[in-house]
Amino acid sequence: MLIPFTQADIAHYCTSRNGETRIGQSISLVNPNQQLSEQLNTAVADGCRYVLLGIPEDIGPRANLGLGGADLGWSAFLLKFLNLQSNIFINAEHILLLGSIACDDLQQQALGLSAQDESQLQKLRHLVSIIDSRVYAVAEQIFAAGMYPIIIGGGHNNSYPLLKALSHNSAQAVNAANLDPHADFRPCEGRHSGNGFSYSHADGYLQHYFVLALHELKNSAATLQQLQAANADHCSYQRIFVRQELSYQQALDRCIDYVVQGTGDIGIELDTDSINLMPVSAFTNCGVSVQAAEQFVFQLAKLPRSRYLHLAEAAPAQHPAGLVAGKNEAGQILSALVFAFIQGKQHKASAL
Repeated sequence: MLIPFTQADIAHYCTSRNGETRIGQSISLVNPNQQLSEQLNTAVADGCRYVLLGIPEDIGPRANLGLGGADLGWSAFLLKFLNLQSNIFINAEHILLLGSIACDDLQQQALGLSAQDESQLQKLRHLVSIIDSRVYAVAEQIFAAGMYPIIIGGGHNNSYPLLKALSHNSAQAVNAANLDPHADFRPCEGRHSGNGFSYSHADGYLQHYFVLALHELKNSAATLQQLQAANADHCSYQRIFVRQELSYQQALDRCIDYVVQGTGDIGIELDTDSINLMPVSAFTNCGVSVQAAEQFVFQLAKLPRSRYLHLAEAAPAQHPAGLVAGKNEAGQILSALVFAFIQGKQHKASAL
């Protein structure tokens, strides 16, 4: 269920230049001959704190009647991140490039399936439940090792196994902050990218949930009612940027105040379709800036109880200028958000 990243893979993505050291040339890798728990314990002993994990799938968005392409977010990220400079601002040796969840077999099974056909839609949703089990099995061991996973690629369906793993690791319900125009709190009708948080809440894994920059007309009345019934909170895009009832920082402060309630660990969730003009499965011209997204990640990462970063839905092929332009833009933005998380952890706030 895990495909480890190797030195040969590094060579595929990372280019060298005389007089420079790229992140890909100094990042830590696993020993594929060890069991996963041993790999993680060895990495911790060597000083690693962060774990990069890819999920190359687009079945979750398709099972939500959406577009594909989220399977390419992981490779777009690697192409940019591994070629960034390794310098005083980041210690690449503290980052473990673990690898990716095995999804090729499931992607093959999903080929040709149409969400418009009810029986095929149920097959897609069954495949999502298999992805759930694979992501959970790996994430649970990362949390058990005391490391910070950074999960990239795939649909927002993967919030469910991440929250489940974090909840089981801490033996209590956890909290989540989500920068997203969609609440992803649709009915528990079979797994897909639109109900990761509703399933998490229904199964007792999610307690305090806040959606920042929720779009008022991109969520059904039923979804909003379910959010209210779950005692979740949100601050809409329109309230911040259109009606200007409060500033973005005030909204972010409100989000932070909400998710630090109680003692539960915190997941940082970011659907990249919240970002203006980002190549994603649900492209938008009415999103937040990259800088606003970086601030969301950075300020949440400073919280001592925040335990992971999940960047979902990047779909390079959906860029209006094509796949090459999409990989370039998605890779740069994903890399910036990962760096914001690591910097936030390096400057984390005092315990709350």
